Amino acid sequence: MFNGKSVFISGATGSFGRMFIRTLLARYQPRRVVVFSRDELKQYEMQQEFNAPCMRYFLGDVRDAERVVQGMRGIDYVVHAAALKHVPAAEYNPTEFIRTNVNGAENIIAAAIANGVKKVVALSTDKAASPINLYGATKLLSDKLFVAANNIGGEEQTRFAVVRYGNVAGSRGSIVPFFSKLLAGGAAELPITDPRMTRFWITLDHGVDFVMQSFERMHGGEVFVPKIPSVRIVDLAQAMAPKLPHKIVGIRPGEKLHELMVPQDDARMTLEFDDHYTIVPSIRFNNVDTDFAVDATGAQGKAVHDDFEYRSDTNPDFLSIRQIGELHADVTP
Repeated sequence: MFNGKSVFISGATGSFGRMFIRTLLARYQPRRVVVFSRDELKQYEMQQEFNAPCMRYFLGDVRDAERVVQGMRGIDYVVHAAALKHVPAAEYNPTEFIRTNVNGAENIIAAAIANGVKKVVALSTDKAASPINLYGATKLLSDKLFVAANNIGGEEQTRFAVVRYGNVAGSRGSIVPFFSKLLAGGAAELPITDPRMTRFWITLDHGVDFVMQSFERMHGGEVFVPKIPSVRIVDLAQAMAPKLPHKIVGIRPGEKLHELMVPQDDARMTLEFDDHYTIVPSIRFNNVDTDFAVDATGAQGKAVHDDFEYRSDTNPDFLSIRQIGELHADVTP
């Protein structure tokens, strides 16, 4: 669907953005690919790898509404990946996270509508479901903005959807590179916040594929949640360093013991498909009744039971220590 089309990626110099662009160029022949980010060094480094004629590099911040509008001119599809994400940093710097994650989302929405963009998919996080930290709260607000944006597109009919998933194996800032750095430095032990802690786990490849599929299946207003495995953090540490002891250091500010992607309160709005869940919007769009039980590709979903929730600790799919080790080997350069 991206052949001959123009694609805009905010936060494109991050782990997801780089993998998305690599996959996009390998599978399709886009007319134009706009890299939109605020880091000139990362853009310079990306230009050494991604220098196809279709590439365009725009320095800009999603906080700057005018620059976002400029970067999105002539664009067909938008992936919104720009965000501030560090949980403890958000607790200490709340207004900075609000300006990027909430106000930035507003700017992406307004620019997409102003430029007649066809479809927008915004990346979210499991921390946006029943949030207890500032980062999660800003992403929940962002999710609500993108869902409601389907009501303000007017005649332009720009469609918006959200993709929500968990920790990305090996991504910048995740626990795997942190543990790897400690091990490379000769650490005698690995720090564990809590031995009971669990997390959802997804590879970058899977995340990119899921986002691309979401462009095809979306009507507008959905929150798409992939079915992915969970890991126990102690198992992850064991897989990476079988002989090292663990030091319990306590949960960080704003951190959860377990993560949640579909809260029980959303069960009545949740449909199950073969490889994902879809949380349908609770609001009605312009008096149009959309049958979300059949997605835009024709796939059929079914309602979940009323007390359903999708949690990392009760997830029926857990990676074993061996599977974690194999996955780590695959994502390590």
